[in-house]
Amino acid sequence: MSDVCVVGLGRIGLPMAVQCASKGLRVVGCDIAPEIVRAVNAGECPYADEEGMAEKLRAAHAAGLLSATSDTAGAVREAENVVVVVPVGLTAAKTADFRALDAAAQSIASGLRPGTLVVLETTVPLGTTRKRLGAALEASGLRAGRDFYLAYSPERVFVGRVLTDLRRYPKVVGGIDAASRDRAVAFYKRALDAEILPVASCETAEMVKLAETTYRDVNIAFANELALAAETHGVDVTEAIAAANTQPFSHIHQPGVGVGGHCIPVYPHFLLEGADVRIPKAAREINDGMASRAVARLAAALGGLQGKTALILGLSYRPDIKAAAFSSAFALARAVEGQGAKALVHDPHYTAEEMRSMGLEAASEFPPSHVDALIVQAWHAEYESLDLRAFVGCKAVLDGRNALSRESVESLGMRYLGMGR
Repeated sequence: MSDVCVVGLGRIGLPMAVQCASKGLRVVGCDIAPEIVRAVNAGECPYADEEGMAEKLRAAHAAGLLSATSDTAGAVREAENVVVVVPVGLTAAKTADFRALDAAAQSIASGLRPGTLVVLETTVPLGTTRKRLGAALEASGLRAGRDFYLAYSPERVFVGRVLTDLRRYPKVVGGIDAASRDRAVAFYKRALDAEILPVASCETAEMVKLAETTYRDVNIAFANELALAAETHGVDVTEAIAAANTQPFSHIHQPGVGVGGHCIPVYPHFLLEGADVRIPKAAREINDGMASRAVARLAAALGGLQGKTALILGLSYRPDIKAAAFSSAFALARAVEGQGAKALVHDPHYTAEEMRSMGLEAASEFPPSHVDALIVQAWHAEYESLDLRAFVGCKAVLDGRNALSRESVESLGMRYLGMGR
């Protein structure tokens, strides 16, 4: 028997499994990727940039508290608590893609026993835990709320520092009934060091995560609108935002060429499902449109981009990690090519082959022999010592993250284009 079965050993699920094991719980992790299962069973961490993970995973494996398998039904059959952290992304129509969750639910149902707690941590549209996951698990012949416990607790962590965030942020927990909620609260008190925050229902807990992520998307969209206004009036928006945020009720984020990651570009669409809400939809349109707006400015500054070459710095959706989900690099490359130019991409975290597999053209050398423009998409630490003089032919820098100073760029005779600067 195990104390915990974690279904889905991705960037969120595996740290959760390691965290549980660090508290002395016996954990079996399940994943359909054989390379992940092999790594965990060898005591190796597949996510090298996840802070503190490698050491804790090795320790848990050495203590016999952490193992992995591809047999989800078998692992569930032997577990008291099941934590589900499989991906739910977007379909082409921008609705929730439940394929991974439905497949996981089917496997869990095959091994579900009376008295087991099942907690969903994946971000989902409202009602998913009760209406979709619960119904799928009842294919086992067991009844949710009568024969097994069912709850929802959103992951509230940041890739790269998940273990730290599991200690730092309150763990929100809601159940399909009071007994499920209380059982989940008791489990998380054993597994985590953070404050446990019970809420009225699993739907309330689902809304908590959608509210958090959509707030950030709306806030960034507002910052982008401020940036557009600042450009019109000759104001530096970064200075204005910094001053505005000295007022304690102002928490304005920063503008940029777009929003990437598994969360912010995706989860507002979940809030839109089945609800007539307008601001999140507008925010998505604003943020998705920033890359093409910025490239249009670059084209105007250079008298057109036809036949020119632009180098995009950073494929990752944010600095210093290897993760490209919904990265603005893709939208920037499309916009550059749409202007008749060649888009090259450089990122120290990715090989040229990896970039080609994602439909991008990697710079064959760095710096390239000639570029007409640089576009800052993710300002990795490796770029901080970059000498812009090495980019022969560069006439303009589109600073999509406001990472550079205008003076440092213009002193080299290059045109500087910031976001709202």
